[in-house]
Amino acid sequence: MIIAITGGTGFIGKLLVKKLLQKDHQIRLLSRNPLPKNKGYVQFKGDLTDPKVDLSSFLDGVDILYHCAGEVIHQSLMKDLHVNGTKRLLIQAKGKIGRWVQLSSVGAYGKCRSGIVSEKTKDQPLGVYEITKTKSDNLVKASEIPYLILRPSNVFGNSMSNKSLYRMFSMIRKGLFFYIGKKGAILNYIHVDDVVEALVSCGESQTAVGEVFNISQSITVENLITSLSKDSEKQTKVIRLPEWFVRICTSVLRFIPKFPLSSSKIDALTGRCAYDSQKIQKSLDFKFTNTLEEDFKSFYKI
Repeated sequence: MIIAITGGTGFIGKLLVKKLLQKDHQIRLLSRNPLPKNKGYVQFKGDLTDPKVDLSSFLDGVDILYHCAGEVIHQSLMKDLHVNGTKRLLIQAKGKIGRWVQLSSVGAYGKCRSGIVSEKTKDQPLGVYEITKTKSDNLVKASEIPYLILRPSNVFGNSMSNKSLYRMFSMIRKGLFFYIGKKGAILNYIHVDDVVEALVSCGESQTAVGEVFNISQSITVENLITSLSKDSEKQTKVIRLPEWFVRICTSVLRFIPKFPLSSSKIDALTGRCAYDSQKIQKSLDFKFTNTLEEDFKSFYKI
């Protein structure tokens, strides 16, 4: 097949390109900057934030378009890429592509402190990234192009640029990690390899068009620490501090350079929300490569 990819140089996009090349597909990558030659793909130079961008040669005759382009750092650029860029891509893709596979985020559902979030949960995004990505999803849904949308939770893997998980595991190794609040807090993550497999499944599915799929795995903070300590030479007792106390300390000390906690990180370490992935498992016969515990153990050893 002829497959076009936006965001093919990103954390997830790179691995998606590698996976699809192994399947002998013809790969087209849209990029603003020159890419290494002779890698098996064809580069099309273009910027989705450019109102005058011509995407006709990039899109002509494409069987599957994977829209993975995203801005995660600079908020001022998010609307132009996620919303306006998607509009430009949709306008020029109409009548030229067979299927659109959109990489989104469970952030579309908003802040969740407890309970189960499924694809039936109402979109209530908070934050510039989440709002603009959700608007992008809605543009795709409103188009006449056959689509599938994949919404992963926190994606992790060896080459990720986000260092928050590295820092948490570093604190665990040093014996500086502590529990916050009551037992039973849930962490929601998904390994990048599973995200790539899910994207490929979305592209290959013959039946699940016009669907949104969540993909995530969960583990309690206590089970995470227990599983990691089993493989560690140094096993230390982890103390537990009241959530109210940690929040007060964080509000006072947050201005200290490199202070490890923030309100959002405390939320992540005390939440009891999980994202239901049953739909993708049933509809696409998708199977996770490993348990989250196994993936975390491998990641922890790096």
